[in-house]
Amino acid sequence: MSNQNAPESTAERILPVLTPENYYSVESNIAYVSVSQYKDFIGTTGQMGCEAAALARMRGELPEEKTTALLVGSYVDAYFEGTLPTFIAQNPEVISTRGATAGQLKAEFRQAEIMIQRAERDETFMKYMKGDKQVIMTGEIEGVPVKIKIDSADGMRITDLKTVRSITETFYAKDLNQRLNFCEWWGYDIQGAVYREIYRQNTGDLLPFYICAVSKDKTGTVCHPRIKVIEVPPIKMDEKLIEVKSQIVKIQDLKEGLYEPIRCEICDYCADTEVLDGPISMDMLMGEI
Repeated sequence: MSNQNAPESTAERILPVLTPENYYSVESNIAYVSVSQYKDFIGTTGQMGCEAAALARMRGELPEEKTTALLVGSYVDAYFEGTLPTFIAQNPEVISTRGATAGQLKAEFRQAEIMIQRAERDETFMKYMKGDKQVIMTGEIEGVPVKIKIDSADGMRITDLKTVRSITETFYAKDLNQRLNFCEWWGYDIQGAVYREIYRQNTGDLLPFYICAVSKDKTGTVCHPRIKVIEVPPIKMDEKLIEVKSQIVKIQDLKEGLYEPIRCEICDYCADTEVLDGPISMDMLMGEI
């Protein structure tokens, strides 16, 4: 459905110059497609996207919930970026304010410290984490402006740091009737494909893409993080880039209001905003409604 009040097309809009301060801004998210945004709209191999929720999130109407799990990951990221003091200042909830531990890190973030220490003890892990940090680049895929923010790049490889519940955990993809590893489930193969392509556009170099993963594994209450350096195979990234090219123009059209977004009717956003138009048959309860 066409929207006569649609915003001007990207070709007519002056794209903002991206900085660490405005990279996640609403203006930036409207101007560029990021990997996270792509996964919100389209999904991953194992997870469905939701166009309606993605548009709401892009406009700042659906802020990301600040969960402890996300904060732990951000804590580890901030350490390797060299911005941990700033992160703690901006997220004072990581510090206990009660009892005998007042003024100290809460238990979850003491676990994050153990994860960091484990990673730092491994020479190979740290070798792959070397390079320039939080490198912002922009480019185009199928004429659509794309932004990326690389955790580490040293001219020989692109590396992204991931904190995961378990490196060996698998996830069941109902539509495929098979289990997927965490890289496929969370779309890190898509991330590798896009990062590699935009880096190539900026430098001329087609580099390998690696994930430096550190886990939150525990035995009882004792943290025993596992670490791995994982390469996303080039052939997998080639396949995922083809997929991105086939879908990204649709995302731009949705952002410009050329079509009405489709609701998945499964995600939390759709649950919160659903408007009933009448009863359903009880037979429909066994399907996806």
